[in-house]
Amino acid sequence: MRVISASRRTDIAAFYSRWLLARLRAGYCHVADPFGGRLFRVPLRPEDVVALALFTRDPRPLLPHLPALMAEGYRVYAHVTVNGYQRTLEPRSPWLPRATAAVRCLSGVLGSEAVVWRYDPIVLAEDTPEGWHVARFAGIAERLEGAVDRCVISFVDRYRKTERNLDAVGVRPDWEVGHRHLALATELAGIAFEHGIEVRSCAEEALGAAGVAPGACLDRELLACLRPDLELHLRVTPTRAACACCEATDIGVYQTCGFGCAYCYATDSPAIGLAHLREHDPEDSIMWRPPALRGVDLDEVAETPREPRVGVEPDDPALF
Repeated sequence: MRVISASRRTDIAAFYSRWLLARLRAGYCHVADPFGGRLFRVPLRPEDVVALALFTRDPRPLLPHLPALMAEGYRVYAHVTVNGYQRTLEPRSPWLPRATAAVRCLSGVLGSEAVVWRYDPIVLAEDTPEGWHVARFAGIAERLEGAVDRCVISFVDRYRKTERNLDAVGVRPDWEVGHRHLALATELAGIAFEHGIEVRSCAEEALGAAGVAPGACLDRELLACLRPDLELHLRVTPTRAACACCEATDIGVYQTCGFGCAYCYATDSPAIGLAHLREHDPEDSIMWRPPALRGVDLDEVAETPREPRVGVEPDDPALF
């Protein structure tokens, strides 16, 4: 059994839900390792999946299907990003009232413990200074009170593509986490507490000085709560410094998100994301085919990844 991440590389729920549902019905999908190109055939039957972790800005396309998936035996939880930025930063994100309403609907299906609000990344810049974030965060927290138990925050990271895309829209953040960042994190945590929401950080060790405990997107604690029927010993396999996520198989593809956020780390440009979205075939077994795999029978070349065994020692080697 394995944890399925859907996905930290793209927004499957918003743009590729038809494909995901088809692959769950088929019981498998194909995924290429983005760092080496190896192709894997990933089992997706309910008995193969510890939990399905959704990462999205818009869960609405999947919402009507979740009760049936859960009845089939899938355990589901979701991280939903709701920032409410200007269109300069988030040109195609859902309208804020619509986004918060979707989170409340999702919570009604999954439960507040299984829906995590992401106020992430925090861009401290001329048009979005501390006061802007305090007001925006407070408004969202009020709307989400009772619908989520936890909020994850982090500050924008200085990836080359992120810096280039932000510069293209005239946004120049304060990149280095310092006193003003810590003071803001403390204030946001206090606001969240007033609404019954715990704030944790994502790969931001420095925020410990602000009283914000580290969190994990693929959280062993949450997974254990979702799967009391299993004795889970999931190995922590960080994807970057200070990451605390456990091992999982991500079935998404970089460079395929259609939202076009200026701070995105997963897509070089909005144009590339939209181009690859247009090339998507919802009937294919892989979410998006790179040119090297076009016309190829994927079952003939795919490897079967090592299956993480439930109950193994925490130092068991990672999947990939």
